[in-house]
Amino acid sequence: QVQFVESGGGLVQPGGSLRLSCSVSGFIFIFYKMGWYRQAPGRQRELVATVTYSGKTDYADSVKGRFTISRDNDANTVDLQMDSLNPEDTAVYYCHAPDRTNDDWGQGTQVIVSS
Repeated sequence: QVQFVESGGGLVQPGGSLRLSCSVSGFIFIFYKMGWYRQAPGRQRELVATVTYSGKTDYADSVKGRFTISRDNDANTVDLQMDSLNPEDTAVYYCHAPDRTNDDWGQGTQVIVSS
């Protein structure tokens, strides 16, 4: 059974940082590019960062230079370091494999950026 278990969210002030982590199971992790997505209230889910098995990364323009995605192929985890957070980053964050479109999504982890 494929599972994505996200953690690390919380309430943070503007300008602050958070580190999200995702544990993945149920498929051969190194075969797949991994991504972090987010969904803000009233908006569609959007892809914010991806990382290939070899560590090549890509970012949405809105987070470029502030977020860093990484993965541990031995531990089957993918992390998202988020710095210089602003209120527009408030959302539920999910990890998933972009090429595994039939897999269920995890519960996500809530990030709230507010003073």
